[in-house]
Amino acid sequence: MSEPANLREQALNLLASGKATSRADLVETLQVAPSTVSSVVRRLLEEGEILEEGVGASTGGRRPRILRLREAGGVFAVAELGGQHARVGLCSPSGALLAAQEFAVDIGAGPKAIFDQITAAFTGVRTAHAPGRPLLAVGVALPGPVEFPHGRVIGPARMPGWSGYDVQSDLRDRFGVTALADNDAKAAAVGEHLTRPEAGDMIYVKAGTGIGGCLVTGAHISGAQVYRGGRGLSGDVTHVRVADSGERECSCGSRGCLETVASGAALARELAGRGLPVTDTRDVVAAVINADPAVVTLVRQAGRQLGIALSGLVNFLNPDSVIIGGALSSLDVYVAAVKGMLYERCLPPLTQSLSIEPSIAGPDAALIGLGHLLRETADIRPS
Repeated sequence: MSEPANLREQALNLLASGKATSRADLVETLQVAPSTVSSVVRRLLEEGEILEEGVGASTGGRRPRILRLREAGGVFAVAELGGQHARVGLCSPSGALLAAQEFAVDIGAGPKAIFDQITAAFTGVRTAHAPGRPLLAVGVALPGPVEFPHGRVIGPARMPGWSGYDVQSDLRDRFGVTALADNDAKAAAVGEHLTRPEAGDMIYVKAGTGIGGCLVTGAHISGAQVYRGGRGLSGDVTHVRVADSGERECSCGSRGCLETVASGAALARELAGRGLPVTDTRDVVAAVINADPAVVTLVRQAGRQLGIALSGLVNFLNPDSVIIGGALSSLDVYVAAVKGMLYERCLPPLTQSLSIEPSIAGPDAALIGLGHLLRETADIRPS
């Protein structure tokens, strides 16, 4: 194959994945002369493979024209699993979330039963919102450690029957398309960063039944870049040992983990022990909204514990922002307590311009993130 043909294929792949959106991006990534890129782009425009529309932000010179792949007319099916809920949706190949719905599940039922439910939900949402549009790829975010990019669940504390399960193979066999599995906090971090690209280097924390975290760096041509670690298992802050934990036993089998004092599960357990009608994180949120003083005090203490745990990360990593997502991010008292401890425990130069805020992508963060990750993985070019 000739060099121009190679460049043509590389350019199409970069535009398809979103890693390049302009001629300047292609020049930087492909490391070829601007005239060569212009020739390739001109040919792709003439062939109708790509479209040129709108202008991007200026980096000091003329604003670049945006290049976009002419997409196939299909959709991505995406799902986020929690301990007691599932949220499923559809994304366009460009990354836009087209529809989303939520329903109750029990993650302890095991992978086969859960994916039977997810399969039925995907069928329903496609029938309702994208009839006749082909399925291009499937993505699932899970509330436990996922070996990336292999999609295998590794030692989850709150997912009995899931350890070692090959999620991606299951999804490929069920749907016959490209499949991707990731940790829920990582997928949500990508979605949040796409929603607020000004976030820069960002620590994202998902505070729900458990607590997950992720570092996302923003100084990349393709936008959000997740720090994954050696096996893709980074960010599991829920099992960091903390002081003042009372040595409570954790779901992982250890004692004194952050999860035992700062998570929704910990708060629900504590409140139920005090005789309140609380069984899960949603009940905790409702109790705070009802302004029960004892509940508010406990939630504030939980937020302070999370802030203490995050302070070492902020001092070490010097992020531009700390974003709190998950169900507990809807509670102002929880987020304020996290913020207060970060200001108290971190070095002043590191907090002067640090943004500490609740999520704005909300419950759709992981679905948006999965859509982006699938765009980088799946072939969305028209056949």
